[in-house]
Amino acid sequence: MAGDQKEHEFEILFQATGRSVGKMRSEITVSRPGGGETYEMATDEGDFHGGDGTAPPPLAYFATGFTACLMTQIRAFAKRLDVPINGVVVTGHYRWTGRQKGREPYVGSPGGFSFDIDLDSDASTEDQIRLIDAAKKGCFIDQTMAVANDVGHRLKVGDDWVDV
Repeated sequence: MAGDQKEHEFEILFQATGRSVGKMRSEITVSRPGGGETYEMATDEGDFHGGDGTAPPPLAYFATGFTACLMTQIRAFAKRLDVPINGVVVTGHYRWTGRQKGREPYVGSPGGFSFDIDLDSDASTEDQIRLIDAAKKGCFIDQTMAVANDVGHRLKVGDDWVDV
């Protein structure tokens, strides 16, 4: 029976290890433990942070990843939900605020994120909204950003790790 579909849970793991290279350039190896997928990526900063601008800054990767995550889910779920689309254009708007006092390091805070979604589709508005709602729920980054998260940080001191 179609109504007897069992729910299953799955886990998605990524590990990213970055190493400093040059002034402000970082080279990062991103891998899927046990999955065999490995990606090499680099970031750099411009003059503001004393970098050479040899690669996109980290926030560009964040914006790219968030936008691509939503687009991927829209296209994948269009097939599952039987909502025909010929194409999709998603424009993400990302805003942060930095606050600095004198020469102290600045403190960053999120100012909000939003998306403009243009679907090339003959589907009804209701079906397009249903598709976008499903894509929002399926985009792991969207779901991560929608809730408060604990982010742990540890410093290696000798052979031990110290929570910071």
